[in-house]
Amino acid sequence: MSAVTVVSAGTPDRRRAAHPARALARAVLRPHQSALWFWGLLVALGGGGLLWAAGPGYDAVWDAYLKSNCREADYCDMGPAYQHYDLVVGLAPAALTVAPLLIGAWAGASLIGRELESGTAKLAWTQSVTPARWLAAKLAVPAALIVSGTVLLTLLNRLVWWREERLRQAVGTRDWFDFTTFTGNGTLATAYALFALAVGVVAGLLLRRSLPSLAAGFAGTAALMVVLQGNRHHLWPVAETRAAASEPQWTGMLVDRGVITASGDRISNSLCAEFDCGRSDVVGYWAQSHPASHFWPLQLVETGIVVAVTALLVPAAFHLLRRRTGGAA
Repeated sequence: MSAVTVVSAGTPDRRRAAHPARALARAVLRPHQSALWFWGLLVALGGGGLLWAAGPGYDAVWDAYLKSNCREADYCDMGPAYQHYDLVVGLAPAALTVAPLLIGAWAGASLIGRELESGTAKLAWTQSVTPARWLAAKLAVPAALIVSGTVLLTLLNRLVWWREERLRQAVGTRDWFDFTTFTGNGTLATAYALFALAVGVVAGLLLRRSLPSLAAGFAGTAALMVVLQGNRHHLWPVAETRAAASEPQWTGMLVDRGVITASGDRISNSLCAEFDCGRSDVVGYWAQSHPASHFWPLQLVETGIVVAVTALLVPAAFHLLRRRTGGAA
C-alpha cells in the first residue's frame, strides 16, 4: 500500500515540473500571435509554391521548352508556363533572404524592446520566472520556429534546384551564385535568421525601446549580410585559368580577370578602359573564378562566420540582462 502511494504521489510532481516550461513557452508566444501567423503563412505559401514548382510547375515548363524552338533560336520564349514557374522559384529564395531582416526588426522591437519599455518584462520577473529563464525562453521558442521554417524551405529550394538541372543547362535560367539563390539553397538562410534573432535581442536589451530597437535589429542584420555578401569571393581560394591568345574561359562566379605582360606583371581589366589595357606587351590573359564545386565550401565558411558571431551575441545578451537586473538573472 505504501509503495503504491509513493508512486502515485510522484506522478503529479513530474507533471507539475513539466508544466512551467510549457506555460513559459505559451507566455512567449501569446503576445506575438500575429507574428506567428505571419511566419506560418510565409512558410506554408513558400512551401506550397515550391512543391508545385518541383512537380507540375516544372513539368509544364519542360513541355513548353520541348514544344518551342528554344533549341534553335537565340531567344527562348516558353510562354506563361515559365513566367509562373519563374515567379515562384524567384520569390521563395528571395523571401528566405529578406526574412532575417524582418526577424531582426521584430526581435528588437516586439520581442524585447516593447516588453522592457512597457514594464511587462519586469512584471514577469516579479512572478515565478527568473530573468535568465525569461530570456532563455525568448531565444529558444522563436529559434525553434525559425529553424523549422527555414530548414523546410531550404530543403524544398534544393528539391526544385535538383529538378530543374536540365532546364538550367538548356537555357541558363539561374546561376548558383546569385544572391538569393546562394542564400536560399544552403545553410545560410537558417544561420542568418538565428543571427538576426540574436541581434534583435541584444538591440532590445541595450536600447529598451521598441522603435530604436527595431531600427538597430534591422540595421545590424543588414550590415553583416552586406559585408559578407560583398566579400564572399574572398572566403575560399579561387580557381585560375590562363590563355595565351585570347581571354580564357571560366565557369561559375567570375572574380577578376586581366592581362599578363612580357615582364610577368598581372594587370586587372577592372583597372583599364580597354580589354588589353592598351598595352603592346601583352603575352597572355588570366581569369579567376569560383566554379560550381565551390558552392558548399563558400556556403559553409560563411555559415561558420555567421554562427560564430551569433554564438558571441547570445552570452552578450545574458550579460546585458544581468547588468540590467543587478546580477539577479
